Amino acid sequence: MNIDIRSARPDDAPFLAWVMLAASRSHLNYGVWEHYVGGTEQDCLSFLSLIATTQKPHLFHYSTFIVAGMNGQEVGALSGYDPEILGMKAFMQALPEVFQKVGWSRDEQKAAVERYLPWMTCMPDDAEGAWIVESVAALPEYRRQGVVNRLLGEILKKGGSSGHKRAQIGVLINNTPARRAYEKSGFKFDSEKRDPNFETIFGTPGITKLLLDL
Repeated sequence: MNIDIRSARPDDAPFLAWVMLAASRSHLNYGVWEHYVGGTEQDCLSFLSLIATTQKPHLFHYSTFIVAGMNGQEVGALSGYDPEILGMKAFMQALPEVFQKVGWSRDEQKAAVERYLPWMTCMPDDAEGAWIVESVAALPEYRRQGVVNRLLGEILKKGGSSGHKRAQIGVLINNTPARRAYEKSGFKFDSEKRDPNFETIFGTPGITKLLLDL
């Protein structure tokens, strides 16, 4: 089966929004993005489309993504980035542009940040010199067809060619199928973070950090 891989473009923003939402939900029905944004699923997707196309690049920007296509249709995507350049600091610097576009007041912005704190508590620390793989998702009807494996192979090559010696990915604790799939690709357990509030909100204890030598 032919799977085409290409760099994402600004007009991919709606699809990338779905990818980010699906990846955040993982094996559950509720994820960090809808908890952060609030409102309806469409509100969340609209917010994520804006996130993907800010003027300042960051870990959720379209420029960090590669997209898989089959038969002329986008079927999956993931991102890879250097956290020293495009990590959370860059993301926080880009957020005001999105807040302005959606018209959030300071109180609404503060409330969103507070909703995000349990997730931040369990976010894995960036390993030194690591290339971070993020926001991995494929359309349900195209899963188990090699889409994610192709994407993962390409993004790991990109990280290696950028001079990174290892790759890092985070997986929700108890998402055994995803963890096994990454371990088959060579990732190994490094550490995990747990938090009671995280489990209450998202239905899983926390996040596992996996590492791979490139």
